[in-house]
Order: sequence, then C-alpha cells, then structure tokens
Amino acid sequence: DARPEHKVAMPDAIRALSHEPAATVGLADRGRLAPGYKADVNVIDLDRLRLHTPTVARDLPAGGRRLRQEAEGYEVTVVSGQITYRDGVHTGALPGRLVRGARAAASAV
Repeated sequence: DARPEHKVAMPDAIRALSHEPAATVGLADRGRLAPGYKADVNVIDLDRLRLHTPTVARDLPAGGRRLRQEAEGYEVTVVSGQITYRDGVHTGALPGRLVRGARAAASAV
C-alpha cells in the first residue's frame, strides 16, 4: 500500500527481515531456506495482513514485561517442521529452543 517511490521488492523485504538480522547477531545458520539451515516459515495472506496496536504483557519471570502485537493474515507458522500457529492460533507445538549465542553456518549438503 506504499507509494511507488517507497515500495520495497518482496525478495528485498524478506532478506531484510530474515538473513540480515540473523547475520547481524551472528546466527549464520539462519535466515535462508536451504538444506542444513534452521528455518521458521510464515505463510502470509498479504491481502488480509493487518497489524494491531502493540500492548504490554507482564508475563515474564519476576513480572518482566514485553511488547505483544497481534496480527491478522498469518495463515501458518512452521518452526523446525512443526506447525506452531494456524490462522493466528497457537497449536500447542513448542519445537523451538533458547539460543544463547552465535551459530556457525550450515555445511554444504
């Protein structure tokens, strides 16, 4: 919905939201769909994509707070091959894990 001079090509937007932040924080095994890489995938209906106003949630240990932002248009989220969200509703699957530091790039397969 941006004016033509402000539009971003889809491949550039995907790279800016995946590979570039992963590389910036040293997660060289993420940000690409390729054999051996860790991949979380969102299937998005761009015509239905709507972001809601962020809210503060105090659900972290010791009353810690975080920002939550609901969105519409996310059809499916897949983490480590498991569907974790379908139509914005959590499926109960928790395949992810905490990352505490940089990861090496995947080996060529």
